[in-house]
Amino acid sequence: MVTTKLDTICEHYSDEEFLSAYGFEDALIGVCGEKLVYSRKKCIDILIERDNMTQLDAIEYFNYNVEGTYTGEKTPIWVDDTMFD
Repeated sequence: MVTTKLDTICEHYSDEEFLSAYGFEDALIGVCGEKLVYSRKKCIDILIERDNMTQLDAIEYFNYNVEGTYTGEKTPIWVDDTMFD
């Protein structure tokens, strides 16, 4: 059985309920309070590879459909690490 980062976080923070970003498991980098934290760069890379998007399309899609979506007080945090290539 493969243990994912999300599984490990949920085990460590067993009293918390997290709102995860479906399809971006590999971009998960940690926890801040009651929120999961994701790498913006890794999310964009996932869209490019998984969905065969151009970089510009992936950035636009991510900005509007992922980062721009509010899903309540446990909406994940998106760390802008795109400048650190």
